[in-house]
Amino acid sequence: MKNTFTKARFLLSAANTRDFPADQGAEIAFCGRSNAGKSSAINTLCRQNNLARTSKTPGRTQLINFFKLDADTRLVDLPGYGFAKAPQNVQKKWHMLMESYLLQRKSLSGLVLLMDIRHPLTDIDWTMINWSNHYQLPIYILLTKADKLSKNQRIKNLTKVVSSLEQKGFDIGVQIFSASKKIGLKQAEEKVCSWIENALISQSEKSPG
Repeated sequence: MKNTFTKARFLLSAANTRDFPADQGAEIAFCGRSNAGKSSAINTLCRQNNLARTSKTPGRTQLINFFKLDADTRLVDLPGYGFAKAPQNVQKKWHMLMESYLLQRKSLSGLVLLMDIRHPLTDIDWTMINWSNHYQLPIYILLTKADKLSKNQRIKNLTKVVSSLEQKGFDIGVQIFSASKKIGLKQAEEKVCSWIENALISQSEKSPG
């Protein structure tokens, strides 16, 4: 499974639900604020510099971008939230598109929530956490841009996030991550792989015959 990441390729960008690829197999979606580093995380995971487009201007990604790993597995880069400088009607369209994807996509097998380790657990992050809990969708948190802090500060911030989640009754995996320094890459890779493999096994067991 891990070798599949290096073979990842761009599949398509969707501006509406009818543009989505066939809803089969397993896919893992990456979400978070526009400046949390979603595209960089996907590029690092797949060992490709330009697979997912990155931008110094948060909010430039206005579409849902699908990346094919193999015939039945995909990674998905969702539009960033909370920072996009866009007209209200445009943001409303993004939100409706994301909601349709998150609620209706049967092949969605896990949600990776990215947060800048220096500014974690914003109100909208909590909204995503509560949403995933309500709909029983597995969620995993990457505290990105860890290279911006000292090792001691990284651990301190990680501990605060874990404690805050536990206080609200959430048992969610959280790890430190840096795309530029590849900190936490193996751990993140193992989580995504396990989700995909478990989803495919579950589907195989449910298939007739």
